[in-house]
Amino acid sequence: MSETTRLQALSAFLKTQRSRLSPESVGLPAGGRRRTPGLRREEVAQLAGVSTTWYTWLEQGRSIQVSHAVLDSIASALRLTADERKYLFSLAMEHYSDLPAPEPDTFQLHPSLQKILQELRYCPTIISDRRCFIVGWNEAAAQVFMNFEQIPLEQRNMISLLFDRKELRRLAVNWEDFVSGFLSIFRGYYGRYVDDEWYNLFLDDMIDRHPDFHTLWKQSSVSSAPDVWIEFRHSKAGKMLFDLTSLQVQGNADLRCSIYTPAPETATERKLKQLLERGSEV
Repeated sequence: MSETTRLQALSAFLKTQRSRLSPESVGLPAGGRRRTPGLRREEVAQLAGVSTTWYTWLEQGRSIQVSHAVLDSIASALRLTADERKYLFSLAMEHYSDLPAPEPDTFQLHPSLQKILQELRYCPTIISDRRCFIVGWNEAAAQVFMNFEQIPLEQRNMISLLFDRKELRRLAVNWEDFVSGFLSIFRGYYGRYVDDEWYNLFLDDMIDRHPDFHTLWKQSSVSSAPDVWIEFRHSKAGKMLFDLTSLQVQGNADLRCSIYTPAPETATERKLKQLLERGSEV
């Protein structure tokens, strides 16, 4: 990520976070009618204990000196979550990183992860890398989503598949919520690996090909483990309800395990078992 791109991303992030807060939510008087929603720049500066001019320069994406202490104050003023705070630091501080530079994503899935995929027989499970490329899945995931084995390696990116494949767009009833969960994870990676130009090339390509991607990307939050409830309308099984749990896999590869647990007191697990039984007969 070039310095210009990094600072532009920082500017957009600060503006978005500021627009999401009301004066009342941070203990400030509401005041008169506002032309735009959210806090004013001078109010953020007041809460953070910095000058309005300095904060304005920061939000404008100017190349200025920042410190951990001041960024902490900005994060507190904007009520950032832990994940959002990391994102702010990675964009605002050129040499900030909480992880070492990753190795190229060419590896074999560890046998222990393969074992986990097999044991989660009735929970569709996908393992993805820091670029959201799918590197492992179980049979339940293949039955609910698609047979990823038939997708070329270079096209197995979960985010691009959600926009490119009509069957995946039709699958999730709350498709935008489904996509937003992945985008919040992706935004965290985008901020963490600021030196990897791949992210900007990927975003440019997605924006060019999918206008709705641009809208959802601008609205996306930052989260390393979003909790998402999903309703699927499967072409063979009908209505299926899942809770999505996203777990960071410990290790140098920076992998993520996404587990779709059948919602309790629904017919989802029974339908999933039937799908697997039919699939084994083919």
